[in-house]
Amino acid sequence: MHTSEPSVTGDSMATDSISVEHPVLFFDGVCGLCNRFVDFIIRRDRQATIRFSPLQGETATARFGSTSSETLKTVIFVVDDCEFRQSAAVVRVLWKLGGIWIPLGGLLWLVPKPFRELGYRLVAANRYRMFGRKDACRLPTPDERERFLP
Repeated sequence: MHTSEPSVTGDSMATDSISVEHPVLFFDGVCGLCNRFVDFIIRRDRQATIRFSPLQGETATARFGSTSSETLKTVIFVVDDCEFRQSAAVVRVLWKLGGIWIPLGGLLWLVPKPFRELGYRLVAANRYRMFGRKDACRLPTPDERERFLP
């Protein structure tokens, strides 16, 4: 954990179902916006510590049970066995990337949670229309393969 990360109590949910060694971003594998976010992270995660798993995959099913349409409307970032969802997940990812992304995440964190979540839900509800929907989950390139969980 980066030492300059503010506390995020209240936006995490501890779970003991599947422990992960690396932080994992669970995302809607057919969502254009979610895939762009994954690409954004891959380009900026210089230590390649963040792993990825589509919410439609085996790893997500093992951790969360069956995936509902509501679950697909969020990204879930699991770090240190705590789950962060929606805007809290986005902020935590930015903090984990380090560098200039820490203050950007801090600015987002300063936005009151109800407004952050409202903005997140509005984008999530329209993401397929705005960013497209794929017929199948993203396939990682050979260089990315080790970072993707089934």
